[in-house]
Amino acid sequence: RYALTQKWLLLTGTVNGLFSLLSVCSDRLMAEVNASPLKHFVTAKKKINGIFEQLAAYIKESSSFLEDTHKNEELDPVTTEEQVQEVHGYLSKVAGIGEVLARRHMKCVFFGRTSNGKSSVINAMLCDKVLPSGIGHTTNCFLRVEGTDGNESFLLTEGSEERKSIKTVNQLAHALHQDQDLDAGSLVCVMWPKAKCALLRDDLVLVDSPGIDVTTELDSWIDKFCLDADVFVLVANSESTLMQTEKSFFHKVNERLSSPNIFILNNRWDASASEPEYMEEVRRQHMDRCTSFLVDELGVVDRAQAGDRIFFVSAKEVLQARVQKAQGMPEAGGALAEGFQARMFEFQNFERRFEECISQSAVKTKFEQHTVRAKQISETLRLIMDSVHVAAQEQRIHCLETREERQDRMEFIDKQLDLLTLDCKSKIKRITEEVERQVSNAMAEEIRRLSVLVDDFHMDFHPSQTVLKVYKNELHRHIEEGLGRNMSDRCSTAITAALQTTQTEMIDGLKPLLPGPVREQVDKLVPRQQIFSLSYDLACDKLCSDFQEDIGFHFSLGWTMLVNRFLGPKNTRRALMGYNDQVPRPMALTPVSTSMPPFPQSSMTQEELMVSMVTGLASLTSRTSMGIIVVGGVIWKAVGWRLIALSVGLYGLLYVYERLTWTTKAKERAFKRQFVDYASEKLQLIVSYTGSNCSHQVQELAGTFAQLCQQVDVTRQNLEDDITDMNTKIELLDALQSKAKLLRNKAGWLDSELNMFTQQYLQQGR
Repeated sequence: RYALTQKWLLLTGTVNGLFSLLSVCSDRLMAEVNASPLKHFVTAKKKINGIFEQLAAYIKESSSFLEDTHKNEELDPVTTEEQVQEVHGYLSKVAGIGEVLARRHMKCVFFGRTSNGKSSVINAMLCDKVLPSGIGHTTNCFLRVEGTDGNESFLLTEGSEERKSIKTVNQLAHALHQDQDLDAGSLVCVMWPKAKCALLRDDLVLVDSPGIDVTTELDSWIDKFCLDADVFVLVANSESTLMQTEKSFFHKVNERLSSPNIFILNNRWDASASEPEYMEEVRRQHMDRCTSFLVDELGVVDRAQAGDRIFFVSAKEVLQARVQKAQGMPEAGGALAEGFQARMFEFQNFERRFEECISQSAVKTKFEQHTVRAKQISETLRLIMDSVHVAAQEQRIHCLETREERQDRMEFIDKQLDLLTLDCKSKIKRITEEVERQVSNAMAEEIRRLSVLVDDFHMDFHPSQTVLKVYKNELHRHIEEGLGRNMSDRCSTAITAALQTTQTEMIDGLKPLLPGPVREQVDKLVPRQQIFSLSYDLACDKLCSDFQEDIGFHFSLGWTMLVNRFLGPKNTRRALMGYNDQVPRPMALTPVSTSMPPFPQSSMTQEELMVSMVTGLASLTSRTSMGIIVVGGVIWKAVGWRLIALSVGLYGLLYVYERLTWTTKAKERAFKRQFVDYASEKLQLIVSYTGSNCSHQVQELAGTFAQLCQQVDVTRQNLEDDITDMNTKIELLDALQSKAKLLRNKAGWLDSELNMFTQQYLQQGR
């Protein structure tokens, strides 16, 4: 459209038609300019800064989460020290990137030979005479034009924070007023209020340079000012052609940077108005040479794109027109050469292409690398959080399985312990009864054989009380030791075998309920039952303390001995001590016949009847000696005196014999016999007590079982503690899983944000 329009203008030469057409195009272009492509960079910068702020917050949250998780001693490790250090290292990296992004701006550097109008082009773009310009060598150092939020403009020299006031344009690094401390490689920052220039509001920085033909320090210039540039503008003089100096410089730039964005402005094109007949040929000549330079020599664009990088303008005219418009005067007023509107349109077209190119280039160069790095970081964090989530999930499954196993184990222990307790009580009761029976039987048997044990006692005997006392004490000790020894021989082996069998059964039954290490040490914890030994305390000295021996001489056919032999010791004493009055006399019944004696009452026993008879007899003999004489007379008459004399003689000889044989040995035998009778009676009283006492010793089995149960209780308590720990771990792992999943999803969300940023800003126009 532009080419056809220009041809039409050249053919018709109608200035009014040109003005009308360009006005329509200019209005349309201005409407598009209002939506400046530079906003694309500003929006992208705001977007990427927001993403990095969110990424920094996310990394901080993730780092804290990983550190807390790694330090948590209640859980098995689900993170590694390397992961914690790696994520922690991202904090400083992302913070550094965030600071760089906050300072990022679009940068355009203008190069060209001296007096080609570099400063004039910048002033025209800024719509104000900001930089020094004029004939000759005006700019003797690098000038960086940057927007400031304030309303005052000022200068900042390199290495100084001092603000220097701007009084006139010619004070801005003009070669004629150059500070002696500034050389061609120095940088002066011109801080111009953004309110005065719309171009500077969109983070655009314009750098003016000295002429590249006045210095040999091109390499240092490139390193210092060009490596971070997004667009290069080569301002050429359309009255001449591209010089080798200009080409050499951009060849160096092309070597340092990969495919730099280069615009070529053929400035002072207003000079072509004086030679309209050669305008098209000159324009074609410049276009061919510039295209060949960009396409063939530098290779930065293809031939189809070269037309959008080469422009023919008059910066001086544009600056003058825009200053006049800003002052309220007509834009085309003043001494402007013919064809101004076409050149104005060309300059505006350059600005539009320039803004599009620098915006897209700056977004790519300033943000692409950091976007890729952010995606790498978010992907790494996502993988780390995913690994933490998986590790926590595996550990949680293990904890659930462990808890279930512990619960099943505890239920099994409870059921088995109840069954074993009942079985053990039954066994202990059975063996206790058996021990009591065996001990009682053994003691009863030993009491029956007590005479043998007493006969085995040998010690000097004498009827004196002192010797008898010592004799009794030793006899008591002999009986107690002998009884214990004999009963142990009878019972210990069988009882010990039963106890050991029962204890083994208890241990074998409870062993499966104990953990492995305790199971191996159960024999040490609960020693096997030793040989059973009866534990008793007969206390014969106390048991037989009231024993009174009777070792005086008693004729075996004497009245007392006969009664004693007939009635027994107790009834004899009762009879001889006159208890006859206490025995009720029965009333005589009327006999059925005179030949039959009257029957006693049915309530009187035979023993009482005999005692009564003997008592009556004794009473008769003790009343008076006359009764004896009468009886003797009766007997004398009945049997004769010879038989009586013989009987009395035999009776006397027997008495003498017994009296002569009543020696100390006989007394000892009588003493032992009396003691055996007395001790047997007393020992019978404690048979059941001794059996019960020995059966209580068997209750040690209950102690053994209790000790084993205590170990089982410890095991059960350990299981309960394990279950509690597992519940706590599961809760922690649930929270950890949720947090890791949330952070993993956040990483995915950040990655999607970065992908959207890439699609919206970095891939646009590809």
